[in-house]
Amino acid sequence: MVEVFLIVLAALVVIAIVWWIVQYNALIKLRNLVQESWRQVDVELQRRHDLIPNLVETVKGYAAHESQTLEEVTLARNAAAEPGSSHVQQAAQENVLTSALGRLFAVAEAYPDLKADQNFLHLQGELTNTEDRVAAGRRFFNANVRALNTKVETFPVTLVAQSAGIGREDYFEVVDPGTREAPSVQF
Repeated sequence: MVEVFLIVLAALVVIAIVWWIVQYNALIKLRNLVQESWRQVDVELQRRHDLIPNLVETVKGYAAHESQTLEEVTLARNAAAEPGSSHVQQAAQENVLTSALGRLFAVAEAYPDLKADQNFLHLQGELTNTEDRVAAGRRFFNANVRALNTKVETFPVTLVAQSAGIGREDYFEVVDPGTREAPSVQF
């Protein structure tokens, strides 16, 4: 009877250890997927940062007296391109940059020659394409963050996550209130 009890106890311990290892590995896989998806977003953001100086230079030629807007875009771009920030800090810096770019394109609307310039149109198209790729990357990143956060917060896996030091990640969110507003359409 004692032997059966010890065998059952040993089997339960082995099952618990195997379960812990499987859950730990699943958490590591999700954490690595979140990190990989952030790197993909980061690549697209770098592409965006590389396009902006050319765009600013093109606008400068037509709208030299709009120096404050051009300076805001340049400062926002430099802050967003600075390495070493977390994805939460990066999201905040990107939101500032997006807002500054919006003001830059509003300035461009006042200059018909600029709006017709092929270099400006090309850069604007490239930036739009890059923005679409950043948006797709954000969606992929946020989906991976959701999966990790769900796993980390689900009992009993939360016990494994806490013991392994794996916690929630923050989403890459748009906080610019203008982005969330519906556009005004007039006929």
